[in-house]
Amino acid sequence: MDLPFGGAPQSYTCRLCSMKCRSSGGLSRHYNSRHRQFTPASEGEDEHQHSTDSHPIINAQPCDAEGNYLPPYSPPPPLASLNGQAPNCWAPFESRTDFAFAHFHFVEAQSSAGEINTALDLWAAQVLKYGEDIPWKNATQLYETIDSIQHGDAPWKVHKIRYQGPRPAGTPPKWMTETYELCSRDIRTVLHNQLATADFKDQFNYIPYRQFNAKGKRVWSNLMSGEWAWKQADMIAEDENNRGTMFVPVVGGSDKTTVSVGTGHQEYHPVYSSPGNLTGIARRAHGNGVLPAAFLPIPKTTKRQRKTVAYQKFVRQMYHACLARIFEPLKAGMTTPEVVRCPDGHFRRVIYGLGPYIADYPEQVWLSCIVQGWCPKCDAPPNNLDAPGARMCSHGKTDFLITCFDPGTLWDDFGIRSDVMPFTHDFPRAEIYELLSPDLLHQIIKGTFKDHLVEWVMQYLHETHGEARALEIIADIDHRISAAPSFPGLRRFPDGRDFTQWTGDDSKALMKVYLAAIAGHVPSEMLKCISAFMDFCYLVRRNALTSDTLDEIDTVLARFHHHRDIFIATGVRVSISLPRQHSMLHYRPSIILFGSPNGLCSSITESKHIKSVKEPWRRSSRYKALIQMLRTLTRLDRLAALRTIFHSQGMMAGSTASYALRTLRGELPEPPPPSEEDEDDDGGDSPGPKSLSSIELARTAQRSFPKDVTRLAAHIGQPRLHELIRRFLYDQINPDSAIPSSHVPIDSCPRFNSPINSFLSAVTRFYAPSDLCGAGGMYRERIRANPNWHRQYPRYDTVFVVTDADLPGMQGMVVGRVHLFFSFTYEDSYYPCALVHWYGPAGNGPDDDTKMCVVTPEFERNGRKSLAVIHLDCIARAAHLLPIYGSAFLAEDFHFSYSLDAFRAFFRLYLLGWWMGGGTTGVWGNPAWPPAAPTVVILEGWDTWTGWGVDSRWVHNSAVAVEGAAAAANGS
Repeated sequence: MDLPFGGAPQSYTCRLCSMKCRSSGGLSRHYNSRHRQFTPASEGEDEHQHSTDSHPIINAQPCDAEGNYLPPYSPPPPLASLNGQAPNCWAPFESRTDFAFAHFHFVEAQSSAGEINTALDLWAAQVLKYGEDIPWKNATQLYETIDSIQHGDAPWKVHKIRYQGPRPAGTPPKWMTETYELCSRDIRTVLHNQLATADFKDQFNYIPYRQFNAKGKRVWSNLMSGEWAWKQADMIAEDENNRGTMFVPVVGGSDKTTVSVGTGHQEYHPVYSSPGNLTGIARRAHGNGVLPAAFLPIPKTTKRQRKTVAYQKFVRQMYHACLARIFEPLKAGMTTPEVVRCPDGHFRRVIYGLGPYIADYPEQVWLSCIVQGWCPKCDAPPNNLDAPGARMCSHGKTDFLITCFDPGTLWDDFGIRSDVMPFTHDFPRAEIYELLSPDLLHQIIKGTFKDHLVEWVMQYLHETHGEARALEIIADIDHRISAAPSFPGLRRFPDGRDFTQWTGDDSKALMKVYLAAIAGHVPSEMLKCISAFMDFCYLVRRNALTSDTLDEIDTVLARFHHHRDIFIATGVRVSISLPRQHSMLHYRPSIILFGSPNGLCSSITESKHIKSVKEPWRRSSRYKALIQMLRTLTRLDRLAALRTIFHSQGMMAGSTASYALRTLRGELPEPPPPSEEDEDDDGGDSPGPKSLSSIELARTAQRSFPKDVTRLAAHIGQPRLHELIRRFLYDQINPDSAIPSSHVPIDSCPRFNSPINSFLSAVTRFYAPSDLCGAGGMYRERIRANPNWHRQYPRYDTVFVVTDADLPGMQGMVVGRVHLFFSFTYEDSYYPCALVHWYGPAGNGPDDDTKMCVVTPEFERNGRKSLAVIHLDCIARAAHLLPIYGSAFLAEDFHFSYSLDAFRAFFRLYLLGWWMGGGTTGVWGNPAWPPAAPTVVILEGWDTWTGWGVDSRWVHNSAVAVEGAAAAANGS
């Protein structure tokens, strides 16, 4: 029987990332290149040196479906199984083909009704000659089948809301007579569907816990590791009936989003929910960890009416009434346990609670019922928010003040709106002021960095240099930003900052290159201010934070507050009292309460807007679109839930055609095996379990590269390649030699004539939960050594090379630039290797202003590059270097591909602690790494001279350029 895909007998879908491969071999290669654990996760992991105290009473004991506790170690009740051939096993579909057709058109292709009708017509024409029929006559019948799916169902309901207050004489404003709609679904049902998702079983915390590292220091990571969850459990435990229950905090979040500016400024206001027991990494990953629970009404009126007291009171009261209605189904379960199935398959008695709420500052103002400009968490005065002595707000304190003062005094002196009550007021154990979580995206990345610091620097340049000169400097800063060397996953800015629509990813990418771009154009104190802010940002973005990290946060925040006065001294600001910057003072106590802010950031809810709001809106008719969007979301949820069931039973293995062939042969479906690589893929999240760092060469060797070592050396322009391979083999064969290969006569090194395979890239995989990683916290980078990248220019990436795995962190690493990836076999041993050019440290420590270390390319006394061949396993990951530009201007035709060759000194980007996840969960101090124990790295040329500056071809005035670069370097 002929099948698609060139006659391949079957095809497979990766169970971790859903990529389709044409054969089992292709699936295996994909799995090995993208998801394989090269080193056992349990060997030497820091997490096994931790100690954990779990709550002794609210300890999530398994029970049966009736709520009766089970004996210890009882297995979970079995789930109903499907064999793929039983009658109605594909219900409500007739077959795998029917389900695949529906899933492809509705989920993957997002086909319109007309496109589905066309596809059905073609299908009908194909089977007509066999006298067969198709399952649906039109798209409407297909939709009816999807609507009959019984899984993942949480139907939406529309609640009508109208103004019922006093109306003025005559014709009332239109907003008083309109009917508003709250669209919501039973949040309890949504939560049950999430809790029953088996995919979460390894990313789920059942019990509040306190974690300590090997030094006895407290560690905060997931929400359940914080003091808030423990205190909630203490309060729940006061009722004897709650012993053995599981506490499930419900993380909420809301954020307005605009789907179209050009056609009437269409806005929607979704509310999302997530089980707080999920790890922060799982909440950030794709899936149903965060789901839309409601769409809030958005009243619209004239600008004049928006300023009236009656309108402001009404919209705020409606806002809180809607939120109270959304969470109402959980209220009974906040005091009385109910039995719920959990990700591990067990039933447990569950107590709910309102958890942290994710929102940006404008929404926090509404949630906390305060006056704009005040802090939503404390009573600091708006004209001096960072002054010491502020105390935290609470429901009790606010209620007391309302009984003591009139509304005007409350507004002016306390920043309290007395005309509305927070929705949390009537829920057990809930304080909205406490529950507002830190918001890294809007408070730190978009707020303090983009909206404040970047704009203040631009304003300083205008006020100091005048309009014309300032524009020249700003243009050069933009040019420097665009000239940043290539780095895996680095977003390119071809025109610098010159674009109108900023995203959170744009701001985060700019942070990586901004400090180096402005160095030489702004005062030292300004660099120190931004450097301190960067330190704060990367510390609080860690996935796990220790008590030592919290002390570091206090130190860098004090530095930031001290150095930011430069903007007052230079006349950019008269004072600095800004709610978003003030929020930085609340990060330490919030981390103690809720764990890492990385798992409670508004970037999580913003990322859900695409699938939950924007794509469903594009599929609608645009007229009264919300109801159509809700119908689309419901169908998507049902198809996703059904596909999860089919996949868990092995019924989705292979292509539809290959499955049909196996069924005709009478073969029962089996679960898919445990995942072809894309040379253009720079890297990104790596689905799969947490493991130690690993690296492997690209799957395909380059046929255009000679295999003979002499010809290969000439081909890549590295005449010493043969010699360096022989010295490398000497070190490999003699790992305990007291004499390094660089001091051994070449005739004493092993002879080498083996054929060589050359590669254009290698892929490294490592634990980095602060990046956009997979659910296991893993991240993947492709490091390149390509002489003709995109057939335009060479690209030779820089890497961190481990020279001493016993030293902690960066102390045991140096920087090298890869000029060739290759492999060979010598005396029956396989050696994957890299040819690197060493970059050595300059100075005795980090640069005083930027706090970044400086490295320079190393040269021997005769001017040759300091090169070495190293074992591939010595490479930890890519290194991000940024040129030291000095005060010179780049030439207009300078291309970013020249940067690593044109400059002679570089900042080694200090973001590594952020990327590695930092603190207690990194693998860089692990003595078990690198996995190739006999690897020895000998550094050559460390006592040689290196020059500073930049190639004079790339600056307007070479004398000024070299002098400026040298000045910057000498200050390092």
